[in-house]
Amino acid sequence: MRLVDIGANLTHESFRHDLDAVLAHARDAGIEHLVVTGASRQGSIDARALAAAHPTFLSATAGLHPHHAAEYDADTEAVFAELLADPRVRAVGETGLDYYRDLAPRAAQQFAFERQLGLGLATGKPLFLHQRDAHADFMAILAPLRDRLGATCVHCFTGVREELIDYLDLDCHIGITGWICDERRGTHLREIVGLIPADRLLVETDAPYLLPRDLHPKPSHRRNEPKFLPHIVRAIAAARGEDPMALAETTTRNAIRFFGLEGVVAGV
Repeated sequence: MRLVDIGANLTHESFRHDLDAVLAHARDAGIEHLVVTGASRQGSIDARALAAAHPTFLSATAGLHPHHAAEYDADTEAVFAELLADPRVRAVGETGLDYYRDLAPRAAQQFAFERQLGLGLATGKPLFLHQRDAHADFMAILAPLRDRLGATCVHCFTGVREELIDYLDLDCHIGITGWICDERRGTHLREIVGLIPADRLLVETDAPYLLPRDLHPKPSHRRNEPKFLPHIVRAIAAARGEDPMALAETTTRNAIRFFGLEGVVAGV
């Protein structure tokens, strides 16, 4: 398989001691490119630094996860604007709304989301979005701007059929993670993943989070890694009734187009 992992939190502290090995294992597993998620101000700075250190293998995003939305201010926005001027920073985000944990006030989440969508409008760069238990407000903010925004991905989609249809109606791409491998929470996802048009399906690990629960043998730790992306792709292919190799080619082609990776990742 040749794959692009569109969302890996490689600046997470769990990777500090062995990042070189993690990247080597990813290459061995067929990962041709990784997009390092920026989820905080410092995390976005660090993501760009990683992309600069590995220019043919890593790209970055720059944004503020809704958990950190209370930190959004003019200085933070200026940092993101500077980062997004770098061609190695491929998308705005991760940004959106998360009412499941409510780690930031909802008004602050909405404000930070709106401001980051503004960065998307200003730069024309793709949007890398997060939504959990906030669908109505998420749609109320995103939908009026969608026609003026660039390519948009609702990443780590775990929602229900109605939410998926709403995002597809807005011409969004959908990122699928190892949540689909979870026998407790992912069953509904297996039933609806086939609704995603082939040209709008993207795949990701969201490492170090969401280690696939059906890995055999099970790792001795709970840290997810990009090397497990082929396992996730096989699970998606099984749910869609498709050949895993063909699905890998399709999602890689989609990622190259979405993030503007032509010339960085060889075509398929």
